[in-house]
Amino acid sequence: MRQADLNRAVALATGESMSTVKRLGFLLAEPEEVIDPEAEESGPYIIDWDELEANRLNSERQGARHEPVVG
Repeated sequence: MRQADLNRAVALATGESMSTVKRLGFLLAEPEEVIDPEAEESGPYIIDWDELEANRLNSERQGARHEPVVG
């Protein structure tokens, strides 16, 4: 799969524009590759979507405004 094909598929699945998807920089993962999100080389490219959603839901339950948390 070429990068353009991946960007198109992500844009269709998420409803985002192609420019947004390209800016976010999606990449194909190797199924056998294990990625350690705590590893330094992972840098800012790894987002734990489950943790992000849990934080958002907790904030809503507590009546707090949703603000991104950089970790």
